[in-house]
Amino acid sequence: MKNENAAPARFKDLALDAVDHQALADWWCAALGYERSVMADGSARPQHWPVPIVDKTGSGPLIWVNPVSERKTFKNRMHLDVWGVPDRLVAMGATVVRAPDQEIDWHVMADPEGNEFCVFTDPDDTP
Repeated sequence: MKNENAAPARFKDLALDAVDHQALADWWCAALGYERSVMADGSARPQHWPVPIVDKTGSGPLIWVNPVSERKTFKNRMHLDVWGVPDRLVAMGATVVRAPDQEIDWHVMADPEGNEFCVFTDPDDTP
């Protein structure tokens, strides 16, 4: 029997929509150091199916990159926050939506399909 005092929901995975879900899955794998998750039987996942990507270290959440037919047209209502190096992400194809200024001390960026995410300086990388 379920605990009646437990929250009505528990976090499972993140989902990200993309017109070219295969390419965006590869981009996020390179950006985060993730890898594609294999099917339980080791077979190839059909190209039109969503692509699950996982943290190689096992510490980050599973992310599903889902195929959609429409491009992103409005601001995300939910987004990823990552530790990172904005210049390296730009070199990989991300764009800067907003640089740090008097109101924020992080970068707001967009992946190659326009999905926004925030990039924070890793506290372990500061002098």
